[in-house]
Amino acid sequence: MSLFQSFDISSSGMTAQRFRTDIIAENVANVTTTRTEDGTPYTRQVVTFAEKTETAYQNLITMGKNNKAGYGVKVTSVTEDTDTDYVIEYDPTHPDADENGYVTYPNVNIVTEMTNLIDASRSYEANATAFESSKNLAQTGLGIGKS
Repeated sequence: MSLFQSFDISSSGMTAQRFRTDIIAENVANVTTTRTEDGTPYTRQVVTFAEKTETAYQNLITMGKNNKAGYGVKVTSVTEDTDTDYVIEYDPTHPDADENGYVTYPNVNIVTEMTNLIDASRSYEANATAFESSKNLAQTGLGIGKS
């Protein structure tokens, strides 16, 4: 694995976790949104990652070599969470209450979102630390030739 490949892997991880943090923030911001443009409550968004695959250009460079190192991570999709139930509360004074007085709130759980935010933050920090270590390794290697 080349030094620049380690930079790519760490930076792709940081980019993916930053995007995940943005989606978590959107979920938290819409925790009380009972009506969207289509008239339904906000639905929690979930980010899915996958391993980056080798591009055609990288395939030409590594032709004949058996490199098993990864190429980083990428966001493959942002989907709606259809597994979690909406929260239904009785509030006949709410403008979005149904004929029985029940209001359907988004399926966003603040505890879950904050846990995911901590996870994304720690993952970002780990990738930043790995990037910094690779950078220090490169600087040390360049410094050896100066002596």
